Amino acid sequence: MVCDEANRGSTLASRLLHRKSRPPAAVILERVTSPAPVTPFDAPFDGDLRDDLDFALRLADAADAASMARFDAADLDVRTKADATHVTEADLATERAIRALLEVERPGDGVFGEEYGVTGDSRRQWIIDPIDGTANYLKGIPMWTTLIALAIDGVPRVGVASQPAIGRRWWAATGLGAWTDTPSGSPRRLAVSAIDRIEDSSVSFQSIGQWRDAGRLDALERLTAAVWRDRGYGDAWPYMLLAEGRLELVAEFDVKEYDIAALVPIVTEAGGRFTSFEGRDSLSERSSLATNRVLHDSYLRLLHSA
Repeated sequence: MVCDEANRGSTLASRLLHRKSRPPAAVILERVTSPAPVTPFDAPFDGDLRDDLDFALRLADAADAASMARFDAADLDVRTKADATHVTEADLATERAIRALLEVERPGDGVFGEEYGVTGDSRRQWIIDPIDGTANYLKGIPMWTTLIALAIDGVPRVGVASQPAIGRRWWAATGLGAWTDTPSGSPRRLAVSAIDRIEDSSVSFQSIGQWRDAGRLDALERLTAAVWRDRGYGDAWPYMLLAEGRLELVAEFDVKEYDIAALVPIVTEAGGRFTSFEGRDSLSERSSLATNRVLHDSYLRLLHSA
């Protein structure tokens, strides 16, 4: 839990210097680690996903307990991975908590987690990002998310995005709608906006650096010049704003399967559309383009008009 005022003043440098023993993280995986989808992301599913969704929510409960136990701790253990990104003891503990439940209750399913890689070989694969937004987590900034997805034959069918530091959660399953919690405790169904003109739309481009490194700064300039409002909110939260009808587009680059799999059913069940930057239904193209659906093709034409 959040610690006292003295601990809040701790520096990133002191956290990076602190070391304690813990199980090693998996080797960074750059290859495709999930089956390619054989059907569109928004295709109907012939089955009942209610039990899987209920279980995913219980996984999120376990993850929240693990992640919040060390949030904003002055002695948080922080390491640097082979790809130069950070990993904390909380990332590892949170993924272990999720995997422990999966091992007991879904032993036949495959698992793909950011920190411990791929286990099992199944048409049903749980895709986990224990803490999406680790840079925020280790700085004590509450905008980070645990992402849990169930992909069946490569298509994300169940998704949960949990932000325990701000008391928010979003969830969805194919055919069951997309939902979020409310202060009253009653769930509220999500729906994307009906805005149908780019000049009236609000977008999140996430990070200028991502677009620069992808060689897409020209497309970003066209986008920001054409829309009503542009911001770089970052990580999972803007996708939830899209599903709630508060944004019309979220797009980014250098994303792995575990960064986006849980977001797909939440966006699509809210009525939106989720593809790669090239407009394909794929988790492995290292880009994402999520919209309110009505503007999706218009955004694609704008972004690729050079």
